[in-house]
Amino acid sequence: MDPLQAIRIGFDAAKIGFEAQSVIAMRLAGIAGLWNVPENENVRMVQEKPMAVLEAGHAAFTALMKGHTPDRVVSESMARIGHHTQANMARLSKRGPSWF
Repeated sequence: MDPLQAIRIGFDAAKIGFEAQSVIAMRLAGIAGLWNVPENENVRMVQEKPMAVLEAGHAAFTALMKGHTPDRVVSESMARIGHHTQANMARLSKRGPSWF
């Protein structure tokens, strides 16, 4: 195991946390009418969760079956979750506040 892998996992977790909180803030602002969000955003935020969890679980299971180390398994799983949080943040942040 790479001794710096734990630090990388920590930074990845922090990045995912920041992106997730930013997405939540933009969605809540959208519900309040302060952020420009698509009409189907409320449905989308519920529908995307099961698929993201399945993808993360599949990535972890695949890494386990390939015999990867535990840190690599966690990294593979977090990469899938990070893909979703990053995409949501990029998509919603482009839309901007609704008063502009």
